[in-house]
Amino acid sequence: MKKLLPNDPWTEGPTWRRYDDGSWYLPEKSLAWGLVDWFVEYLRSPDGEGEFWPTQEQMRWLLWFYAVDDQGKYLYRQATMRRQKGAGKDVIAAVLALAELCGPVAFSHFDEKGEPVGKQRFAPWVQLAAVTQEQTKNTSALFPALITDKLKKEHRLEVCKTIIYSGTGGRIESLTASPYAAEGNRPTFSVLNEGQWWFDTNNGHDLASVIQGNITKTNGRLLNICNAHIPGENSVAEQDYDAYQLVKSGQAVDTGILYDSLEAPAWTPISEIPAKDVDPEGYSQGIKKLREGLEIARGDATWLNIDSIVNNILDVRTPVSESRRRFLNQINASEDSWIAPKEWDAIAATSDALQLKPGDKITLGFDGSVTNDWTALVACRVEDGFISLIKAWNPEKYPGKEIPREDVDAVVRSTFDTYDVVGMRADVRFWESYIDQWTRDFRRSIKINACPGKLLAYDMRGQNVKRVALDCEAFLDAVLDEQIMHDNDPILRRHILNAKRAPTNWGTVSIRKASKDSSQKIDAAVCAVLAYGSRRDYLTSKRGSRTGKAVIIQ
Repeated sequence: MKKLLPNDPWTEGPTWRRYDDGSWYLPEKSLAWGLVDWFVEYLRSPDGEGEFWPTQEQMRWLLWFYAVDDQGKYLYRQATMRRQKGAGKDVIAAVLALAELCGPVAFSHFDEKGEPVGKQRFAPWVQLAAVTQEQTKNTSALFPALITDKLKKEHRLEVCKTIIYSGTGGRIESLTASPYAAEGNRPTFSVLNEGQWWFDTNNGHDLASVIQGNITKTNGRLLNICNAHIPGENSVAEQDYDAYQLVKSGQAVDTGILYDSLEAPAWTPISEIPAKDVDPEGYSQGIKKLREGLEIARGDATWLNIDSIVNNILDVRTPVSESRRRFLNQINASEDSWIAPKEWDAIAATSDALQLKPGDKITLGFDGSVTNDWTALVACRVEDGFISLIKAWNPEKYPGKEIPREDVDAVVRSTFDTYDVVGMRADVRFWESYIDQWTRDFRRSIKINACPGKLLAYDMRGQNVKRVALDCEAFLDAVLDEQIMHDNDPILRRHILNAKRAPTNWGTVSIRKASKDSSQKIDAAVCAVLAYGSRRDYLTSKRGSRTGKAVIIQ
């Protein structure tokens, strides 16, 4: 039986998933098969070279976007397609706009083989929305090249400057007006162009909200095409990404969002390539790695010239952050971020064989809350520093919004039963009575104190503040040097990336939330630091070095 593999760290969405035999993971039922026949019959390639045929990558995405269930209902009501600059997002948007106007995009019935059959939507209303007129032109300018004489004649299209009418009462229009003017429209399909530039200051938030409400009234669908957003700007693209991450980590209900992204792997170098590394006679090692990463980010967009992109990236006038966002499609960390996404993703475990196993010698980090912050338990394997989230509790998911203490207690006890726990740091705030009981019950297992005079209790508010900051720096160094790995847990990743740099009075840098009342929690990140610090203590203790072998602290 075939095994479905997880996404590579540089991809998001089902488009990129494979089985262990190398075959692609595809939906069981999709209207896209019939839609491609319509493309070939009615659309031209935008470069003028015959009919329009989607690339294999585009075809897989179409299959998922038009996937339906056993009742013919779409699996996804909204999609975000995030790609590097020039990868063909506008072409797909233009093709789908025409298909939604005239093509078989509405479910009709299942044929004798059980395959879904589509039909033309009645009186479709397609909107191309952007915060500026120029952004809508990126898509609408493709219509003259795509529309064939057959499509224009059979569907009686009237192609105007900013609107296209069909003879069956449908239309495609550009929308850049005030969100208040858009209120009350009844579109069946809307494209949000360049969502990374939709902000509150340019009415992008209000316009997106109005379009979302209008689409809901008609049971229509929404597509956001964008490049990587800039964290902290709160663009619509960032909101989509954050919503997807919440669903992915189990913190929010999946309401039918297809988030699809392809970026360059985290190991792709840019600023790390020195001038002397550039070899005019060929490609040096650094340039080869950059090209390799760009070719992955390019996907099937073979029309993109890798040499031109490399030259643009290496031009000293091009900011590294912009190169990563535009050409590598990577979401850069904000200036005060503790760990960047590419840095954390670079050390994700690539094999199930690397995960924690019963009996492994580990240390633990615990940070408990009651109603507001999260509670989490993180393990660090002594042998190699492997970081794994045992469990995290979100108070918003429980009745009364209180962490279930009995469940936390049971998980801690189960962890001690499953693994060889030699050290634990547990923040005492709100959980002192439980920590006292754990100390009594597990004192024979623990080999080192959390701090002087305390076996497990670790008060992060007092004299240990400086120690926490030192452990934060050691943890960061281990991540940057790729000396540790982690289990790629989405909750742990989110908390790690939420953490901000917090300079201390001792010249060290600790971590903090974005603000005191921020909803971007970091509790699991704190636990990872506590577990890692406990491991460091164990390795430098007499117990940790009894074998007589040299101890290398990673």
